[in-house]
Amino acid sequence: MRQKIFSLFFFVLLSGCTIHRANFENAVIKTTNLNMLSEDFLQNVKDGRDTKIIRDRIANLTLEELTNSLITDAHRLAFWINVYNAYILVILKEDPEAYNDKSTFFKKEQIPIAGERFSFEKIEHGIIRKSQWALGQGRIRRWFPNTYERKLRINKRDYRVHFALNCGAKDCPPVAIYHPETLESQLNTGTALFLKQNSEYYPEKNEVAVTSLFNWFRGDFGGKNGIKKILKEFEVIPNTQDIDISYKNYDWTLDLDNWTHL
Repeated sequence: MRQKIFSLFFFVLLSGCTIHRANFENAVIKTTNLNMLSEDFLQNVKDGRDTKIIRDRIANLTLEELTNSLITDAHRLAFWINVYNAYILVILKEDPEAYNDKSTFFKKEQIPIAGERFSFEKIEHGIIRKSQWALGQGRIRRWFPNTYERKLRINKRDYRVHFALNCGAKDCPPVAIYHPETLESQLNTGTALFLKQNSEYYPEKNEVAVTSLFNWFRGDFGGKNGIKKILKEFEVIPNTQDIDISYKNYDWTLDLDNWTHL
């Protein structure tokens, strides 16, 4: 009797492990495919190939597919950064005049994803920046996001996304294709390159001139002290003591051919 009970227990335990492993493997496969879809989308844009089939696939995804597939912040960020940047290029190449009214352009719900229509603001501030108010400088959260936003948004904000999202303007960060497996190093490399190319340190005045992105989203960077620490970490300034920060004017000239490889 004891042997039968032990055999039954072992069979149940083994079966449970097998089911769990199968579900995990299925989740990994789904995640890889969905991220690859966003990578192919951006690669096709770069190569000048048609993207309609990919856009239709993204439009017809389900919320369950997105939540079950994008299971970590790395997968979510890589997917949403790629999709955001791809749609910036697709829409503005089709209609450059849409950029004349930038406020309307970024707020317009014009991106079909999983049965819903998203705006660029919704993707950036709602999902990628975790329900931040667009004009809150990274200090004010939106308290009542809808179901889609709550389920799709990242778990922890990462200031480096500001140096990955391309808004279509000349002073925007260049477009790279992001992969979840290498996202950490890509974000670090992209941040370092952007800051070195867009910052000017004047040792005689102990002053540094930096991108306006630091000013617009200062809360994401930890305020002025946080900005100084970031600039020192990426070797833009030698130290943080008594450094004055000024913010450059942002060049909003349309530039749809700003690519890089990270």
